[in-house]
Amino acid sequence: MTITRKAKMILEKDYRISEVDPRLYGSFVEHLGRAVYGGIYEPGHSRADNEGFRDDVASLVKELRVPIVRYPGGNFVSGYNWEDGVGPKEKRPRRTELAWRTIETNEVGVNEFSQWAKKVNTDVMMAINLGTRGVDAARNFIEYCNHPGGSYYSDLRVSHGVAKPHGFKLWCLGNEMDGPWQIGAKTAYEYGRLALESAKVMRGVDPSIELVVCGSSNRAMSTFAEWEATVLDLTYDEVDYISLHTYYGNRDNDTPNFLARSLDMDQFIDSVVAICDYVKAKRRSNKTIHLSFDEWNVWYHSNEADSQIEPWSIAPPQLEDVYTMEDALLVGSMLISLLRRADRVKIACLAQLVNVIAPIMTETGGSAWRQTIFYPFLHASMFGRGFVLQPIVKSDRYDSKDFTDVPYLDSIAVLCEESDALTIFAVNRNLEGGLEFECDLRGFHDYRVVEHIVLAHDDLKATNTARQPDNVVPKANGKAEAQAGQLKALLPQASWNVIRLAKSCL
Repeated sequence: MTITRKAKMILEKDYRISEVDPRLYGSFVEHLGRAVYGGIYEPGHSRADNEGFRDDVASLVKELRVPIVRYPGGNFVSGYNWEDGVGPKEKRPRRTELAWRTIETNEVGVNEFSQWAKKVNTDVMMAINLGTRGVDAARNFIEYCNHPGGSYYSDLRVSHGVAKPHGFKLWCLGNEMDGPWQIGAKTAYEYGRLALESAKVMRGVDPSIELVVCGSSNRAMSTFAEWEATVLDLTYDEVDYISLHTYYGNRDNDTPNFLARSLDMDQFIDSVVAICDYVKAKRRSNKTIHLSFDEWNVWYHSNEADSQIEPWSIAPPQLEDVYTMEDALLVGSMLISLLRRADRVKIACLAQLVNVIAPIMTETGGSAWRQTIFYPFLHASMFGRGFVLQPIVKSDRYDSKDFTDVPYLDSIAVLCEESDALTIFAVNRNLEGGLEFECDLRGFHDYRVVEHIVLAHDDLKATNTARQPDNVVPKANGKAEAQAGQLKALLPQASWNVIRLAKSCL
């Protein structure tokens, strides 16, 4: 039985949440699985360039217009010696990598990764090791990366063939330091003190940098909120952002509940904003701490396969989730959640970029292709730059196992004034039929629909693979129409929608 639901939205041109920071569309490459070796880097591949980087993968990354990529971890960074990855490759040591129980060859390090970042037109969000290391390594590493020359570590970089400093502006002060799985895990006080002193010496070397301090590894941590408050109280004057991480899965195959999980993301963001502002008030500060949601995605498909991996291998296929149509819907809603709080979330990193819980997959020695989640991220990155508008939404709703009053419509709009373009992103969570969508375009009376892109599939478990790379792809077959400031559309069952409008020349 088909059941059509209804939703209405009002958009007012002057009701704005914030301008989107382009870094909201960042991603993440960790030395984990085949993200680096066999992902972005594969010497000997038919599509490898002179430095060993795959240009077919680079083309897909450039297609996504990723402005920043977090590197080199992740859990990996808490046991990483940056010195292992610089200098002549033949002299670099192989290390036991304890976070993921593999062997790290160090064939790719900071200089190679910086080269790759330039190839794909992105900046690097560098992370430092505050697990096994600390203040001294932090100051030496930033001197190597950012100091122009005339000092020991900057001259060492020059001797390695990198005359100009990398000039990395965004730095993470460790990773998930509250997690018992983390190498060198710490209490909030221990970590806050170490992060503060590391931040001070790093700013001493390069005062222009921005710093991200670790928040809780996820909202379910028993120390959540208290961790953020303690860490921020210690580091407030020296940092600019606090991190958030979250992943969602559908292990019990409850799709209505799975598609509602972005509501948890909304609550997580609002909670961390409240903590930041509490510390601001407590310190009587005029400074506002913003959020870096530098790990987010769907992750659960590969858990069983990962448990079977032989330890101490090189670049095994770890965390290689094959994403479904329903995963793409949740990723779309998570992007909407990030845009909805663009006033405070300035940085976000889809974790990760290639092979490891990623929108891009590769075969070693073979092809590269787009996973289902590639498309909502692509559309948001392409069309979600400008000012986020504050919508007023009235939608039919449902209850699920963990959530009540879940709107069938999840939607946000972004206005690009430079091109007079208005884009509405919308997820229809209705699994039983379409969604009759009406939008009052106040202040946009002279706008017309340019395109209505739809991502949908009859099978919510449908995937894209090397043999069927185009099984789930978007189509410009939507039926949205706008007349005299009124937009009407039928959003297909369980669909991601991008409705693009532009100012009429008539």
